[in-house]
Amino acid sequence: MADFTIVPMGTEHLDAVALLEQLCFPHPWSRASLEEVLKNPCACFFAAEIDGKTAGYAGMHCASGECYVDNIAVFPEYRRMGAASALLHALIGYAKQESCEFISLEVRPSNRAARTLYESFGFQQEGLRKRFYSSPTEDALILTLHL
Repeated sequence: MADFTIVPMGTEHLDAVALLEQLCFPHPWSRASLEEVLKNPCACFFAAEIDGKTAGYAGMHCASGECYVDNIAVFPEYRRMGAASALLHALIGYAKQESCEFISLEVRPSNRAARTLYESFGFQQEGLRKRFYSSPTEDALILTLHL
């Protein structure tokens, strides 16, 4: 396990996170969209740093006692080193601090690494969204962690 520092995501992370979005997602958020989300009082975004570099990020939106994870992504060279776990731990801590009742998210059934991560934190499948993802078309598992 590497020694990642988890910090609130700021404008200094935007270039790296925008690049990470391009690497990881078929429909990435733009730098402008990421910049806007940092201004949203319902948004909670963290960055994982190591040796002065952005290794990954995670974000969610919270409202009315409910949280929804938008994305968790880690640069390939930092995967399987604990960054995603540290980021998810930070999101859960924030949700508990805000007295939220649960956190939910969608994940591709084929994304075994993400599913294993979420299940290790106690997320359980509570539903399915048919044909939710494109590029390629795939259902989404709805996972929830009750706090």
